[in-house]
Amino acid sequence: MGLLKEARKRLETAENPEKKKGLYTLLDKIVSILEENNGIILLNDLANKLNISNEDTENWSKILVDEGIIEMHYPTNIFSNPELILRKKEKRIKDKHEKEKSIETYKIIADHVRADVSVLPRKNEIVPIYHLELPRIPIGTGALLSHIAKEMTDKIPVSFQDINEQEKLIELKKRIFYEIKKSFFDKNIKLDDQTLNHLSGTILHRVYGLGNIEIVMADPFIEEVVLNNSNYPLSVYHRKHGWLKTNVRIRDEEQIYNIISQIGRKVGREITALNPIMDAHLLTGDRVAATLSPISKGNTLTIRKFSTVPWTITHFISKEHNLMSMEIAAFLWQAIQYELSLVVAGGTASGKTSVLNALSAFIPPNQRIISIEDTREINLPKDLNWNWVSMVSRNANPEGQGMVSMLDLMISSLRMRPDRIIVGEVRTREQAEALFEAMHTGHSVYSTMHADTVLQLKRRILEPPINIPKNEAEALQLILVQYRDRRTNRRKTLELAEILTSGKTDLDINYLYRWRPRTDNFEVVNNSVRVMEELNLHTGMTGKEIQDDINEKLDVLKWLLNNKETDINRIGKIMKFYYSDKDALLKAVQKGVKTNKIL
Repeated sequence: MGLLKEARKRLETAENPEKKKGLYTLLDKIVSILEENNGIILLNDLANKLNISNEDTENWSKILVDEGIIEMHYPTNIFSNPELILRKKEKRIKDKHEKEKSIETYKIIADHVRADVSVLPRKNEIVPIYHLELPRIPIGTGALLSHIAKEMTDKIPVSFQDINEQEKLIELKKRIFYEIKKSFFDKNIKLDDQTLNHLSGTILHRVYGLGNIEIVMADPFIEEVVLNNSNYPLSVYHRKHGWLKTNVRIRDEEQIYNIISQIGRKVGREITALNPIMDAHLLTGDRVAATLSPISKGNTLTIRKFSTVPWTITHFISKEHNLMSMEIAAFLWQAIQYELSLVVAGGTASGKTSVLNALSAFIPPNQRIISIEDTREINLPKDLNWNWVSMVSRNANPEGQGMVSMLDLMISSLRMRPDRIIVGEVRTREQAEALFEAMHTGHSVYSTMHADTVLQLKRRILEPPINIPKNEAEALQLILVQYRDRRTNRRKTLELAEILTSGKTDLDINYLYRWRPRTDNFEVVNNSVRVMEELNLHTGMTGKEIQDDINEKLDVLKWLLNNKETDINRIGKIMKFYYSDKDALLKAVQKGVKTNKIL
């Protein structure tokens, strides 16, 4: 009696998927019935239990046959019933993380695929675990997904021309998603909308995406996604928690190679044993670096995510983040308004590009901007887009043709009558020469370079291999240094300094602001000399007028903070208002008018 009761309970569970954690379909019911019948059943008996025709039962069973889950034996007598035999049972793995206390939990969605994220401390691990939990897909439903995935591969072949622009890629994903859902409908598979969308998104990720990596990439807190080889799980760099190990594993080196190759095909790049290094970027702006064995211990993949919601100056000066003081922000605003050049330095992932992007919003909207990058990361407010030309370098194709370097673009930009030139990152001597030549020809230039301090940047500029002459280097007015503490994952503005012009053989540096880690404060080191002189020379402002101008900017920044304005386009509109009718804006600021009334 107990066995009968248990069998009935299992059958009810197959008929009512909501009773179990998982995404169940008719194919799981077939597997369940086979398990209840000791792994063997006649086709017509199975059809009776499913309450569908023999023909439909046979068609559904063939999907399981193709995936090696069952075998179907046809008797020599055509009037006899085929026999179904279960060959692969479902492995139910208990999740050992279920009862662990988490540091943080939240949900993410990627193309309708829902997942739970838990950051879990582990006693024997030096870093916490990033645990990604998805609804369980049982063996039968898994076979159905594989079957539909093969259909889609044959039905919708994808060429590079279909995905070489982000708009095309978005449209293609919509079309594929629609076709996947249509395949479920055509097979008369009845699912609720959420389950249907989840399964369709899962197929989309498997066939045209990066599998479960797509879900991790959808997490807004993740900055870096890393595969070191197939012996170790995926690692991620979390904005709050730093480096974390995940529970996402890649089967073998071949699968990693397939993922890398797929990324390469999407951006027109190729990685082979002869060319085992690939630097590329996805159409979403994410940077990709990949290597193949044996130059690395296993195949490796590193994806640095591009922030879809750019940080603005109010993020940096807010009490929550305290990455930069309001006084530094106001000083830089004034410098950018009056066309002084700036280099933002810092180590890897210190926030150089984020700061450059945020400060670019201070550019007056009546000026022509040219941006030059390896990877498209600069994101300006919409009010600056009308006269902004964004250019991106291009690597050579496998035949060695078609290369467009950063230097090519920098030289070309000087012929385009720019008022402001933004260079994503300067790495080589040739690029640095073009950068400083642009400054000498009267252009305001903003760029980033790798250096941990002002002194290091000075040495990089003056010494080999860059080796810029001292009189050329003096064209640069300001250096801002960003810092990332790898232990605490904190980012800060470390130093702000100006380059002084003098008759000496070395560059004179005047430090203006410096962050003190012990007090977590930004201290004034010295008063400005060169910036004050240049503003006085080019604008006629006195020292008092310059300070009054900074105080006005401080008032605007405080007002933006009080109104919690963090959107890049809304801040862009405020800047447009400031430059078109400053007095009216300052009156609104003094009266405490809400930004919504102005915008």
